[in-house]
Amino acid sequence: MSKPYLKIVTHYEKCLTQYGDTHLGVDWASADDAEKRYRVMLDLINEDKQVSLLDFGCGTSHLLDYILDKHIANITYTGLDISPEFVKISQKKYPETNYLTIDILDLGSTLPVFDYIVMNGVFTEKGELSFNQMFDYFREIIRKVYPSCRAGLAFNVRSKHVGTEERDLFHLPFDELADFLSQEVTHNYTIRHDYGLQEYTVYLYPTPRL
Repeated sequence: MSKPYLKIVTHYEKCLTQYGDTHLGVDWASADDAEKRYRVMLDLINEDKQVSLLDFGCGTSHLLDYILDKHIANITYTGLDISPEFVKISQKKYPETNYLTIDILDLGSTLPVFDYIVMNGVFTEKGELSFNQMFDYFREIIRKVYPSCRAGLAFNVRSKHVGTEERDLFHLPFDELADFLSQEVTHNYTIRHDYGLQEYTVYLYPTPRL
C-alpha cells in the first residue's frame, strides 16, 4: 500500500460500523476519559474572544458535542476528517457546520488558516504500522499542519511511561518528540502529562519573534 496510514483509517471505520456514533465508535474505551481529553484539548485556548478552531480528525464531532454541552460560545468550529464515513455522520448531525474531507498528505492538499488546531486521537493508534512508519507519518502531518495555526496546535500520543506498552498504539518517547519539534517545528511548546491517562498532550505555539 502506497499510503500505509490508510490502515489506521480502515481500523476506525470498522469501529464506527460496529459501535456507531459513540466513544467506542472512535475507539475510546471510556466515555469519561474521552470527555477529559476534550477538556485538555480546549485548554489550549486561553482567550475569551471569538476564535476559529479546526478539529483535525473530527470523527463524528464529539468535540463539538462537548463544546455545545458546556455552552462554550467563543469557538467557531470546523471539522476535518480523512474518512468520508465520519464526515457524512458529522454533517448530518450539524448541517450548518463547515466540514472538510481531506487527506492532507495528498499532493497539492492545503489547509485554510485557523486560530487553533486540535488533533485528538490522530496519533494514538498505529495498528500494523511499525514505530518508524508511524513516526514518519506523525512528522509529515505536523510539518504540514502547524503552519496553518495562528495561535496554537494540540495533539496527543501514548506515553512511554506506563506499565505496559500496547503494540498497536503509538508510544512516543519525550526525547524523540523534543528533538523533532526543536529541530523542525518550534521551540515553543508545552508537554502535559498531568491529567491521569496513559498519554500526554502537546501544545505547540507560534515561535515568538526575537
